[in-house]
Amino acid sequence: MKRFWILSLLLAGAMMMAGVLNPARADEGMWIPMLLNRNEADMQSKGLKLSAEDIYSINHSSLKDAVVIFGGGCTGEVVSNQGLLFTNHHCGFGQIQYHSSLEHDYLTNGFWAASLAEELPCPGLKVTFLVRMEDVTEAILGGLPDGMSEATRADSIRQRTQALKAATEAGTHYQARIVPFYYGNQYYMFVNEVFEDVRLVGTPPSNIGKFGGDTDNWVWPRHTGDFSVFRIYADINNKPAPYSADNRPYEPRRFFPISLRGLNPGDFTFVFGYPGRTQEYLSSYAVQQVADVENPLRIAARTKRLDVIKAAMDADPLTRIQYAAKAASIANGWKKWIGESKGIARLKTVEKKQAFEKTFTAWTETPAGAAYKGVLPALDAAYQAAEPYNVMGVMLQEIGMAPELLSIAYAYGRLAEEAAGTSTASGVAAAEMTDSAWQAGIAALRQRAELFYKNYNPEVDEAVFRALLTMNREDMAVEPDEATQKDLYAKSLFVSADKAGALLNTPYAKRQNFVKAVERDVACKYARLIYGQYYNSVRPATARLNAGIDSLQRLYMRGQMEMQPERRFYPDANFTLRVAYGQIAGFSPADAVHYAPFTTIDGIMAKENPDIYDYVVEDRLKELYAARDFGPYADAAGRLPVAFIATNHTTGGNSGSPVLNGEGELIGLNFDRNWEGTMSDIHYDPSQCRNITLDIRYCLFIIDKFAGAQRLMDELEIRR
Repeated sequence: MKRFWILSLLLAGAMMMAGVLNPARADEGMWIPMLLNRNEADMQSKGLKLSAEDIYSINHSSLKDAVVIFGGGCTGEVVSNQGLLFTNHHCGFGQIQYHSSLEHDYLTNGFWAASLAEELPCPGLKVTFLVRMEDVTEAILGGLPDGMSEATRADSIRQRTQALKAATEAGTHYQARIVPFYYGNQYYMFVNEVFEDVRLVGTPPSNIGKFGGDTDNWVWPRHTGDFSVFRIYADINNKPAPYSADNRPYEPRRFFPISLRGLNPGDFTFVFGYPGRTQEYLSSYAVQQVADVENPLRIAARTKRLDVIKAAMDADPLTRIQYAAKAASIANGWKKWIGESKGIARLKTVEKKQAFEKTFTAWTETPAGAAYKGVLPALDAAYQAAEPYNVMGVMLQEIGMAPELLSIAYAYGRLAEEAAGTSTASGVAAAEMTDSAWQAGIAALRQRAELFYKNYNPEVDEAVFRALLTMNREDMAVEPDEATQKDLYAKSLFVSADKAGALLNTPYAKRQNFVKAVERDVACKYARLIYGQYYNSVRPATARLNAGIDSLQRLYMRGQMEMQPERRFYPDANFTLRVAYGQIAGFSPADAVHYAPFTTIDGIMAKENPDIYDYVVEDRLKELYAARDFGPYADAAGRLPVAFIATNHTTGGNSGSPVLNGEGELIGLNFDRNWEGTMSDIHYDPSQCRNITLDIRYCLFIIDKFAGAQRLMDELEIRR
C-alpha cells in the first residue's frame, strides 16, 4: 500500500504540473445550458448580470427561446416580436443565391423587402427552437452490463433511443433528438419545435456581407458585414406549418433586445449557439493522423479545385454567381485545415498529449486505474489499422468524387438500378418497380437536376477533373482509364442539361429505355466505380474500425474523468445548444505583433481595391463614410465599429450565434475564428483563440443608413 501511496503522490504532482487537475479556464469550454448553474458564480464574477435560470429555463421564458438552429448547420437569433431573425450572410448565402439571377442579382446588389408581401419564400429552409433538454443517461444506459459485446450494446442503445424518442413525440408536434455526450458515457434528449416557412427579408450586397472574401476568411483583422435577415412564419395558431400565403409572422416566446451602449476591452461576453464538432479529448494517435496525414491530403486536393474555380469566376459573371457558394464551401474547410495543422504543430499538441498519456498509463498501474490498463495501446493499434482506409476515404471524397458530373450521373444511375429491378447495394433482384414509384423517382430526380444544372458549368468541371488527375492517386484503388479520361466530358449526356432533362420525360412503359441510356453512359459507369468503392468498400470498413475506436475512446474518456475528479470537463461540441463565455481581448500572433480587439470602417476604406472583387466598396458606403454620417452607431470617438474579437470558445455551427453582454442584450453576431486559433477544435490555446463577431452597430448601420430599411428598424428593441 505504501508503494501505491507514494506513486499516487507522484502522479498528483505530475498532473498538477501539467495542469490536468485544474478546472477548465473560464474562456475555454462549451457548457450545457441546463447545467449552467455550475458556472453561474464564475460568470457573474466576470460580468454576467443574469442568473442561469434567465439563460435557460423550462418553467418560464428565457434567452434560449430566442436562439434557433438555422438550416442544417448554423445558428440564428430572433430579434423582434414578429419573428424577425438575424444570422450570418454566409449562412443565408445558399438562399440568397437561390433567389439570384442575372436579372435579379441579389448576391451583388443586395435585397431588402419593402413589405411582408415582398419577403421571399425559401423552400427547404427550416429553423429549430429548443423546447427543453433532459439527461436521459439512465434511460439509455441503465442496466447495460459492462461485459456485453459492442454490437449488442449498440443495438440495445438504438432500441431504447427509438422507444424514448417515439414516446416523447407521441401526441405532439415536437421532434426529439437523443445525443451521446462524452463519447457515449452520457446521453441527453433535446425536444425541438421546427418551423418550415422561413422567408428572406434582407441582405446586404456581397461587397459588404462577404467583404474580403476567401482572402480574409479565418483572418483578423476583419471588416465583413456578415449578416442576413429572415423571418419565421407560422399558422393562425402560431404553430409550425408548411409555406402558405395565409401564414403570418411568428410571435416568439422571447427575442433579443439590442444594445448600442458600446463595448470596451475586457468586457464580459457570451455566445449562445450550436457549435458543430470539437474533439478536445482525443489521443495523440488521432491528432497525429489528422494533422500529418488527412489534412495535407485534403488541402492539396482543394488547392487544385480552388485554383480552377476562382479563375473561372474571375473571368465570367454568370460563373461567379453559379460557383460562389461552392467556392466558399470548398475554401472554408481548406483554409481551416491549414490553420489547424499549423496550430497543432506550434502548440506541440501531439507531444503534450503523449506526455499526458504517460501519466495516464502510470495511473492505470494503480488500483484506481486498473480497469483502463491497455486502453491506450489498443487505441494506437486501432488507429494504425484505420489509417489506410481513412486515407482512401479522403482521396475518394476530395479527388474521385469531386467532379460534379459524377454526382448527377450517380443519382440517375440509382434510379436506373431501381427501374431495372437490381440494386448494387444488395446484388439481388428486387420487385418490379410500380408506376407510382417510377413517377416519384422521376419527380425527385427532376428537382435535383433543376438545382444542379442551374449552377453547373461543364467547362469548369472538366478543368477541375483534369487538374485532379495530376495528383498522386495510388490510394484511391480506382482510376479512370484512358478512354474514360478522353470521353467523360465529350460523350456523357449528363454534361447537357437538355439531354439529361429529356430522359426525365420517359414514361413508365418505356422505363427500360431510360435504364439502357443511363447504364451505358461513360459518366454513370465511372461514377459507379468511384461511389461503389467508397460506399461498398471504404465506408463499411471505416465504420467497422471506427466502431472499435469509439468504444475504446469511450473507455479512455471515462478514465480521464475518473483520473481527474477535480477537473470540470465540458462535453465536446455535437451541434447541441451550448454557452461559451469570455471577454473582449486582442492577441499577439507573432513577435512584435499585436492585434487590437476592434475594427472600424476606416479599415474597409484602407482595403478598398476596385480591381479585386472581394475588396470593392459600395458607392453608397463611401458616401456615408465621406460625410461621417454614422448616425447613432459610432463609438465614443466618432468611429464606426465593424467587428470585434473575444475569448469565447466557438467552432463551426456557431456561425450566426448571438453574442451577448452581461445583461443578455445582443451586441453582435458570431461569424468566424482567427486563423491562429483554428486548432481550438482539438486544442484550445487561450493566448491565441478568438471568436470573431460582427458588431451589431455596423449591422444596424447597414440596415438603417445604407439600405434605408426603416420598417425593419421599427421592429427592433434598441437600448441606448
